[in-house]
Amino acid sequence: MLSIKRTLNGLSQVPAGTRKVRWAHTASDKDKYKIIVVGGGSAGLNVANQIFNRFQSAGKALNPQDIAILDSADFHHYQPGWTLVGSGLKQKTELRRPLKSLIPPHLALIPENVQTFTPQSNSVTTTLGRTLSYDTLVVATGLKINYNAIPGLSQGLADPNSGVSTIYSYDTCDKVWRDIDTLRSGKAIFTQPAGIIKCAGAPQKIMWMAWDRYQRTGRGGNVQVEFYTGMPSMFSVKKYSDALNELRLQRGVPALFQHNLASIDVPNHKATFNKADGSTATVDYDILHVVPPQGPLDFMKGQPIADAAGWVQVDKETLRHVKPEYGNIWALGDCSSLPTSKTAAAITKQAPVLTENLFSVMDTGKLGSARYNGYTSCPLLTGYGQLMLAEFKYDLVPEETFAEYLGDQSKPRRLYYHLKKDLFPWVYFNYMVKGQWFGTSGPIRPSFPAALE
Repeated sequence: MLSIKRTLNGLSQVPAGTRKVRWAHTASDKDKYKIIVVGGGSAGLNVANQIFNRFQSAGKALNPQDIAILDSADFHHYQPGWTLVGSGLKQKTELRRPLKSLIPPHLALIPENVQTFTPQSNSVTTTLGRTLSYDTLVVATGLKINYNAIPGLSQGLADPNSGVSTIYSYDTCDKVWRDIDTLRSGKAIFTQPAGIIKCAGAPQKIMWMAWDRYQRTGRGGNVQVEFYTGMPSMFSVKKYSDALNELRLQRGVPALFQHNLASIDVPNHKATFNKADGSTATVDYDILHVVPPQGPLDFMKGQPIADAAGWVQVDKETLRHVKPEYGNIWALGDCSSLPTSKTAAAITKQAPVLTENLFSVMDTGKLGSARYNGYTSCPLLTGYGQLMLAEFKYDLVPEETFAEYLGDQSKPRRLYYHLKKDLFPWVYFNYMVKGQWFGTSGPIRPSFPAALE
């Protein structure tokens, strides 16, 4: 994700005792690149490495630093792991690395952020006023988590005794665990906003983990867990939504649908929700887990490559920009207009398609045959030792990897739990950010037919 300072106090937190390391990688001072990748998050690192490897495998290797990654972030985070931190299963420092340490010497790093895109001249301007030109541009800037959209949220997150927390921030994901683990009795409310968010299942993953924690520690009769969601159902895919709703009823967890968190009265521990009929509801809480509203980064709004909302406009199958005059621009991940759930799993399927089509256009002038079907996945933790593995594609159609062997994936299983807890974090840092993991294909890069035209 493109680095936007999101810390509550404006300072990056470095654990005490962290050893300073000198990295051999130095910032690039060139002004022209064959390919610029904007953003050094999950999508940017993955696709930059895949593109370099694709040219090399075709015997048309790019020169060192022909590809530049543009991002000023100090650290790269494995954000799907923040749910594990909030559940007491991981330390947050395990799930981040210095960004420089993840960029191989054959890729250039430009530690700046983009301010404007000028596709007419194949260039971008950075926040430091530097103009960089490219032959091909890949946009992977991520999205914005809007803490200021909910009055009282920033105050609550900054107060260690407020009971307000979120797994959507590195600074506060461990506060989630402290709040959950210290609550002995009372009401624990978990929220989800209407609209687009990172991993739409995450708001209830942490809820189910909290519920299970209370059952296992004998507090189930003293703590009431409740779910307030701006959505009309438990999940967008009916199959998994029905299974989750049945689980909710079995566990006695009330759900209030189409309730959007509007404000928080931190001193009095009250949360106010906007309801679908225009009225409001104010409720008391002892702990409140908040998922802030999310959307395009502010600077993307009004850019020529973005739609009216601020998402980069790309074809949903090829990942190439929809405007023919911008045919050398591509996008993937959270910043894109792709109509699918925004997850790391989606990126593992998007990156090979983008890579193949980009390579074909640069090599032959023709669009490749690779097509993205909207695949995404949401590993839904439903408790300690159990996980429902939701996998689906465009039109919310299930596309399950293990169903043929293990049965219906709407049934939580221990194997899936260990994929989420143990395998995926290891795969992420050892393979995915290196461009060596291709979703359900694992470490085997998918092959595609020859170019179509």
